[in-house]
Amino acid sequence: MSKYGTIEYRIMARIARKKSAVFVRDDFSDISDYDQVGRVLRILTKKGSLIRLGYGVYARAKKSPINGETVPVAPLPVLAKEALQRLGIETAPSRLEEAYNAGKTTQVPTGRLIGVKGRINRKLGYRGALISYERTT
Repeated sequence: MSKYGTIEYRIMARIARKKSAVFVRDDFSDISDYDQVGRVLRILTKKGSLIRLGYGVYARAKKSPINGETVPVAPLPVLAKEALQRLGIETAPSRLEEAYNAGKTTQVPTGRLIGVKGRINRKLGYRGALISYERTT
């Protein structure tokens, strides 16, 4: 069997075609079953093609030009907002972002606090830097 028919090759081809930086496991459910897709995503994470942000959530990765480590292609707050959108969770600016944008404060928010509408119980992060959620209306 050639490498072109493997599940890993088909998943990598789909990742290369997509413009999105965030992928969920359900994106590949038509390629193979849940367990096999999970195994391939774990292999791609070890190879440095993907980074695991949370349970079933992955992001594109690249080699850092500074130290050669695998890093995400975008900042963590951007990836987290895109991941929440892919999961069907509506986001909004947090209180800190609203205060900064309104000119009430000069303290720049870090972006690791994301306002969400509704309840969420999901950890998203990378290398110990986790995203926090704030419930907004």
